[in-house]
Amino acid sequence: MNIIKDPKLDRVHGSIRHGFFGKQGGVSKGIYESLNVGPGSDDDLENVKANRVIVSQQLGIEPENLATVWQVHSPDCIIVDGPVLNGPDKPKADGMVTDKVGMALGALSADCTPILFAGVKADGTPVIGAAHSGWGGSLKGIGEATVDKMLALGTQLDSIQAAIGPCIGPKSYEVSVGFEAPFLERNPEDEHFFREGQREGHLMFDMPGYVASRLAQHGVKNITITGYDTFALKDEYFSYRRKTHSNEPDYGRQISAIAIVE
Repeated sequence: MNIIKDPKLDRVHGSIRHGFFGKQGGVSKGIYESLNVGPGSDDDLENVKANRVIVSQQLGIEPENLATVWQVHSPDCIIVDGPVLNGPDKPKADGMVTDKVGMALGALSADCTPILFAGVKADGTPVIGAAHSGWGGSLKGIGEATVDKMLALGTQLDSIQAAIGPCIGPKSYEVSVGFEAPFLERNPEDEHFFREGQREGHLMFDMPGYVASRLAQHGVKNITITGYDTFALKDEYFSYRRKTHSNEPDYGRQISAIAIVE
């Protein structure tokens, strides 16, 4: 099992546990081998459920308290007070926050940027957050929206630690010229997150750097970029873009999760 951790997140409060989980250590087979936690894939749902139990055990929480949402590349973040419904009634959002003991928040990804957050209130009570930040959500401000929801729960801004997990890296994320237009329309200074691509008519996009910059501009002072490239590390991570390049029929999703334990 490959799990990346940011020690700074755990140091925010003694009851916080987290992990950026890779694709190893689960029960799924074939192209989903093995820790696929994506119910939106065509993997056997029982395998996905079993993999979620494995993740829950690693975090020290009950499986029903591992909350994930229907991710739609939005700027929407919700406050989680208890177990989140699965199935067609699952909330559509890309960020979650909670201050409830025994709850875990998970962001699913396969190249998009997962962000985990931890902070404390004035009385020392922990607050956690998780966001799924693809290029669309990053542009729309899902990271900032998650911070704002943490502040709404009473989190002190200076206490917030953000960790940007494994995602497609700046050496792998090639986009067509024109992709950068809405980013530069928002802020022309963000031009430096784009550089000349490997092919004519293309650019390379530094998505984790862009996400970190947006969080910093929003007042988050403590940010870690793990730096693991999901596209390049084929044995460690699922990748939508690698699946597309390989003409595979489907792909799995890894999870990045954070919890407040007893």
